Amino acid sequence: MTSMIPCSDYDLAQDSCLYRLPDHSWLSCSIENPKFRPNLTQMSQITCIGAGYVGGPTMALSALHCPEHDFTVVDINEERIQRWSSDNLPIYEPSLLEVVRQARGRNLFFSNDIPTAIQQADIIFVAVNTPTKTFGEGAGKAADLQYWEKTARDILTHARQPEVIVVEKSTLPVRTAEAMSRILSSGSSHSRFSVVSNPEFLAEGTAIPDLQEPDRVLVGGEENEFGRRAARTIADLYGHWVAEDRVLLTNVWSSELSKLVANAMLAQRISSINSISALCERTQANIVEISRAIGMDRRIGPHFLQASIGFGGSCFRKDILHLSYLCEYYGLPEVADYWASVVRINEFQTDRFFRNILKQQINTLAGKKITLFGFAFKPDTGDTRDSPAIPLCRKLLSEHAQVRVHDPRAREETEHDLASMEGDIAFVEDPYEAAYGAHAVALVTQWQQYRDLDYGRILENMMRPAYLFDGRNHLDHQYLFNLGYNVFPLGSAPLTHL
Repeated sequence: MTSMIPCSDYDLAQDSCLYRLPDHSWLSCSIENPKFRPNLTQMSQITCIGAGYVGGPTMALSALHCPEHDFTVVDINEERIQRWSSDNLPIYEPSLLEVVRQARGRNLFFSNDIPTAIQQADIIFVAVNTPTKTFGEGAGKAADLQYWEKTARDILTHARQPEVIVVEKSTLPVRTAEAMSRILSSGSSHSRFSVVSNPEFLAEGTAIPDLQEPDRVLVGGEENEFGRRAARTIADLYGHWVAEDRVLLTNVWSSELSKLVANAMLAQRISSINSISALCERTQANIVEISRAIGMDRRIGPHFLQASIGFGGSCFRKDILHLSYLCEYYGLPEVADYWASVVRINEFQTDRFFRNILKQQINTLAGKKITLFGFAFKPDTGDTRDSPAIPLCRKLLSEHAQVRVHDPRAREETEHDLASMEGDIAFVEDPYEAAYGAHAVALVTQWQQYRDLDYGRILENMMRPAYLFDGRNHLDHQYLFNLGYNVFPLGSAPLTHL
């Protein structure tokens, strides 16, 4: 996907926006796609409940491309809304600030006044958190829908427009739209509701290009006249900038399940290649060579075949567990176990990485300084949710290690996560300081910055023998070995002076 940087100029008269590409050329994005003109002839008031990683970027780009509609993003978190109204956004995403600046105050607004925003809305996007349950039936697998249900009841209470379209953006279990419809039709209301499923497929770190040039947009509608019209309305909204053949109209349940299956299959590829990386280390095969070889098979392709310490983020683990629970609920235990195994392999990979550190440190980490380069679950985002760095830190601390963490973008999130851990652990702003006196450095997140560090300088101030564990196969291992490091990649033989 092409990374684009919006310019500072937005020409409303020309209905276009310019984006600068990495080669310094310019791409003009038409606000109205002539091949797919929307039929939204009247201004719509559009509200998004939830100002997180999904709601904020999605509404910002939609507002940029749909200047005739007003978009209001609401959240109960006052600090988060204040930051969306400033240049210190609550999330880091390349090019996001530029997009927000172009639309904010014109037709993009942020507020804590949820009732008023609902009252004014013709279309309501729901992008609230749906974490995995930690209690009761389905604990550890099923989705916790308490925030989603509260939102549905708030909509029922406050909606005032004659017809209101409610759009599911949160990743939800199959048939959740049906449950929302039951809630919205359960009491007297000024409004007639239709529920549409429109799952997001953006990836953190590439959210803006993913939204700008999506592989597809799924819009699932109820199978009745009003439902089909509502789905068409949402499709027409995306039609301002997305080609018609990329907007797929489905029924609600197909749309909901497609999101879970997409994330599950992507995570499955990661766990599959990670399982093979363990075999490579036993047989002295090279996982990088294997990934390249099988990735050239057109039936397989190269994506998501890089061995790593494990996947993280807010979606993969949660969605796989939801899918597994769904299969259990419908009496398919074998299918449920198959998908649950994807998560088990991921946990195995993180544990295996930790055990290798422990093994190379003669099975004792007490009092030893271990430095982690990276804490975000992937580069180009400040998101640390379900990052493999979290269980790795806990395992290191359980062995009484002194843990020092550096991340170039996720300081705030990292410090919040570290605050819940007991032991000698701290965030250090400077990577060289973080590695000073370390017995080992473990690379967790493949930030470009870590490729550019002076590893000779780092080596001079480390304890000897110096160990480097590359959890992403991100660094030049032969170069590091030649400098004097004992290097432990994933899925290939270590390079050691021992």
